[in-house]
Amino acid sequence: MKRHVFSAATFSGALLGAAMFASPAMAQEEEQFITIGTGGQTGVYYVVGQSVCRLVNRLEDANIKCNAPSTGGSVANINGIRSGELNMGVAQSDVQYQAYNGTGNFEGDAYEDLRAVFRVHGEPLTLLARADSGVETLDDLEGKRVNIGNPGSGQRNTMEVVMDAKGWTEDTFSLASELDAAEMASALADNNIDVMAYVVGHPNGAIQEATTTVDSRLVPLNDETIQGLVEEYPYYSMSTIPGGLYKGNPDDVETFGVAATFVSSTDTDPDVVYQTVKAVFDNFDRFKQLHPAFANLNPEDMVSEGLSAPLHEGAARYYREQGWIE
Repeated sequence: MKRHVFSAATFSGALLGAAMFASPAMAQEEEQFITIGTGGQTGVYYVVGQSVCRLVNRLEDANIKCNAPSTGGSVANINGIRSGELNMGVAQSDVQYQAYNGTGNFEGDAYEDLRAVFRVHGEPLTLLARADSGVETLDDLEGKRVNIGNPGSGQRNTMEVVMDAKGWTEDTFSLASELDAAEMASALADNNIDVMAYVVGHPNGAIQEATTTVDSRLVPLNDETIQGLVEEYPYYSMSTIPGGLYKGNPDDVETFGVAATFVSSTDTDPDVVYQTVKAVFDNFDRFKQLHPAFANLNPEDMVSEGLSAPLHEGAARYYREQGWIE
């Protein structure tokens, strides 16, 4: 009888001990939820975030669940990461530079904990004007109804750089509207604006919508002012929008722009960032198929170009394993 009681006690103790030792492991297995900031639902930023999340959510052993809601864009995403509302996000290369160095929209408020993860696609500033507006060059914007972009968006940020270089203010235009990406095409078609500005990879759904709905033309951005910006700022480069992508625009159009970058902060768990980049680059062929703007991406360029902030340690660990960085 005693032997029976001893065995039960021993068994109970073993269960208790097993539970105690199992608790940390069970805690490690709990799902982690991450949120990625994107942009308007018609833009490529939204596709970037959704694509990354799709690959992360396919991971079998990482126990990470990813969500990528539509947001206000580059500046809003970095502010969201800084406030803790977002874990990662997509931002223009110039906005990344400004945030880390405390310039532009982040004047005097450098975000030194910002970290780069990888560069994505190139993004030229794209001006699309109604054909009946008479706008054929950048200077023709004076006195017109121009959508300069919603506050916090990449297009608003880049337009403000151009406006400053030109010595323009919002009063330069007869209307300076602040519509977001989802509203621009219909506003152009409804004759509520003459010109829409969009910093985006091509081909793009909103530009396709606008050009198929109303006779409209891409405006070249290659004058001396633009050339000066490209020479002054390392994150800008000249870019060409290929002819034939959009109805009524058969010729190549030269403009300038930035690159989309994927960013995070030192507050984000290095293992989470590691698993995120692993999900993308271990499935890179699948990732490139998720949008035409990704078709020509090269991993080694993505981890070395257009990045102003230091690499996140989780990302750097994966890139070292691949031999892409030292």
